[in-house]
Amino acid sequence: MLWSGWGDPDRAAPLPEPVAALLRDMLGVRPAERPPAALAGVEPPACRLDAADLTALAKIVGDSGVRADTETRVRHTRGKSTPDLLRIRAGEAADAPDAVVLPASHDEVLAVLGECAERRIAVVPFGGGTSVVGGLAPAGGGRFIALDLRRMDAVVSVDETARTAVLQPGLRAPAAEARLGERGYTLGHFPQSFEWATIGGFAAARSSGQASAGYGRFDDMVVALTVATPEGTLDLGRAPKSAAGPDLRQLVLGSEGAFGVITSVTVRIHPVPETREYEGWRFASFGEGAAALRRLAQDGPLPAVLRLSDETETMVGLADPAAIGTAGAAGCLAVLGFEGTARGVAARRAEAAEVLRAAGGEPLGGGPGEKWAHGRFDAPYLRDALLDVGAFAETLETAAFWPDIPRLYDAVRSALIGALSGAGTPPLLMCHISHVYPSGASLYFTVVSAQGADPVAHWDAAKRAANDAIIDAGGTISHHHGVGTDHRDWYAREIGPLGAAVLRAVKERVDPAGIMNPGVLVPPAAEE
Repeated sequence: MLWSGWGDPDRAAPLPEPVAALLRDMLGVRPAERPPAALAGVEPPACRLDAADLTALAKIVGDSGVRADTETRVRHTRGKSTPDLLRIRAGEAADAPDAVVLPASHDEVLAVLGECAERRIAVVPFGGGTSVVGGLAPAGGGRFIALDLRRMDAVVSVDETARTAVLQPGLRAPAAEARLGERGYTLGHFPQSFEWATIGGFAAARSSGQASAGYGRFDDMVVALTVATPEGTLDLGRAPKSAAGPDLRQLVLGSEGAFGVITSVTVRIHPVPETREYEGWRFASFGEGAAALRRLAQDGPLPAVLRLSDETETMVGLADPAAIGTAGAAGCLAVLGFEGTARGVAARRAEAAEVLRAAGGEPLGGGPGEKWAHGRFDAPYLRDALLDVGAFAETLETAAFWPDIPRLYDAVRSALIGALSGAGTPPLLMCHISHVYPSGASLYFTVVSAQGADPVAHWDAAKRAANDAIIDAGGTISHHHGVGTDHRDWYAREIGPLGAAVLRAVKERVDPAGIMNPGVLVPPAAEE
């Protein structure tokens, strides 16, 4: 992955000049005063691990499994949020790991955690490095390693009777799909981070893919887990469901490396569908479109993909990045994706069309849906191009029950527009519904503005205002990006003092030395 941006450098493309001109005229965007730093010019702090530390770790994973060179450390610095990228593009790598350790097995992970606990070296599990919530920059300023799981990338087994697969955590999503596809199966999990994220990261962050309406979230797919902690191993999941007490799998899913390292994931798999078909529908307003999505979510038929852009996102054309800057359509664009047999898809499309027409929808044919499917992973590349011309681009997301969606939508919009306009950088603000449930839905906001004199501080104030608005309006602080350090204080408000105390009690039992991703997820007592 590009060290200072997203994805494959060969796929990066500059922002078209008409779009850059539009941003200059509409938002006052101006190019940065200096170009992004070159990798060779980024200098992290001196490694704080001594020779004895490095030797002890090398005895576990081998000499080639411990790396403390500058380039490796820089490439494992932070995640891929816009503030992360702005800092690294400015050449700031103060919170680079002291070393990167690459274990090859569960036993090696267990041994590394034991050694680090004894030596008081913090451990940050590292999969694809795609965190956008501060999940890879531990708090406290102490010594730490990035535990890169890329060597643990096997499809361990496929059980065609149970339709499950055992996957290692460092397996990247495209490789998982390819290897399962050789057997005629799919995981069906396609988040925007799909090209770079890993199986372990999906589990640790409770990821949700773009086809969640058909396949469920990643936490719905997991039936068993193996976890290495500083205090030993957790083997969780003996059956698909159980009444044997609280389900500890759910304690690990979404734990973001704060309790241990996921070393094996058993997931449900599905036969590769015979066909996938996408289509677009137009609604006069976001409220009208949301009501139509609710009807499908509650009464069916439910497509595999179901999403709705608000008026601004539809006008800008964010569902088709290649068309951004052209004259967009009026109303709100809904995209539906159907998977299965040709006959089954045809029947569900026809039934869904009846529901959508009755709800005020206008069919647009397959074009808009196919364009979205073709460019579904392009938005992060577009963000890099926006940064290159001096624009600020970031996202945030939440979810709520259906009755609370309108209030949540308005509250977050008001908070972001107020904070950014008040700072002299009025934003272009877009939103879409990307995941639906019978009882509610998610909201995913995209913000574009001028960067301002201090873009990191500029976003921090806006993000805090949006986080406050989410909690006050009854939303969850994250639907699928996770908690990290960015959301931790608001997560504490969401679960309350007793909930925060329960999390601390778990961490103190499995990680008494406090080495596992310090500051992530678990609120300190003083911050309840």
